[in-house]
Amino acid sequence: MVHKIKLFLFLSLVIFSFSFCSKVEGPGGGATIRGLVIERDHVGVNVFEYPAVDQDLYIIYGNENSFYDDDVKTSYDGSFEFRYLQKGDYQVFVYSDVNPADQTPQDPSSTEALLTSVTINEKDDVLNMATIYIEKY
Repeated sequence: MVHKIKLFLFLSLVIFSFSFCSKVEGPGGGATIRGLVIERDHVGVNVFEYPAVDQDLYIIYGNENSFYDDDVKTSYDGSFEFRYLQKGDYQVFVYSDVNPADQTPQDPSSTEALLTSVTINEKDDVLNMATIYIEKY
């Protein structure tokens, strides 16, 4: 009976230990997602482009979640990085203004989320996203 209890405890410990070895999306890895955010400022009929300074960006770990897991701000040149990520799927998003001419009474929202799906395939990947353009009205 004592041997069965010891065997049960040993197997429980082994299973418990291996459950922590499975890596999922999120922090704790060596991969990086980086990119650049450019702001398009609409002034009358003119549109001016410049780096989006101090802009909030958000990341969702995996594809199942709808609430963000982490956020960063862009640097003085509009660049950003999400560092120390595991292999897996991510969603990066930023908010952009909606053209007032496109707003309807049914949807009076003044901002929209620009969402980009990203996959990290290697543990030390440095993934450079395409430039993200946000609108300001």
